[in-house]
Amino acid sequence: MKCIIIDDEPLALELLEDFIAKIPFLNLVASCSNAFDATNILQEQKIDLIFTDIEMPDFSGIDMIKSLDTKPMFIFTTAYSHYAVEGFNLNAIDYLVKPIPFHRFLKAATRAQNLLKLKIEEEIPVVNQENNQQFIFVKSEYENLKINLCDIKYIESLKDYIKIYTNKEKPILTLSSLKNFEQKLGNLNFIRVHKSFIVALKHIYSVQRNRIIIDDKWIPIGLNYRDEFIKKIDN
Repeated sequence: MKCIIIDDEPLALELLEDFIAKIPFLNLVASCSNAFDATNILQEQKIDLIFTDIEMPDFSGIDMIKSLDTKPMFIFTTAYSHYAVEGFNLNAIDYLVKPIPFHRFLKAATRAQNLLKLKIEEEIPVVNQENNQQFIFVKSEYENLKINLCDIKYIESLKDYIKIYTNKEKPILTLSSLKNFEQKLGNLNFIRVHKSFIVALKHIYSVQRNRIIIDDKWIPIGLNYRDEFIKKIDN
């Protein structure tokens, strides 16, 4: 799991960095001394888990969590126990009071890992093979819809949901992350071209500088995805 630490105390950061280094399923992306730096990281990439202090200058850990439109899982690490009720009202995975023993930290991290596994199992659609025709089933509203992979033109991320555009007139909305959907597709016909878009190569009409045209839709090509995309279409 990709995680970040937020704490204005250097010793607290060092301790949590040491704890995370001992846990194989945690991948520390960044240690931040304030919530503002952490918010910038959260806007740039997908983080699975946040370990955050509460009382920090200017912008508290609780205020930061409240400000996020899309909230990763988070665990509060604080010297003050009186915020616990508010923390759990925000759906915190756990509330760790300093000084934090390693066994207690490990228990909280394992709880987050188990919840992430359950979430992924619920979100990832089932891919099947029927007469050499690949298809997926996705949950949309109150039914499971079957979609032939060859009919998918592009997929757009909308916070906690993705919108699947096909040959049908109306796109399909389903609860999933673009990352999970990308992993499940695993098809040479599809490629991630932006943090918010996956496209089907067979449905691309043209490529113009930093954008792709499919039907009448202009899809941006993100800087971090451009080289891989160009390599793919050149081959």
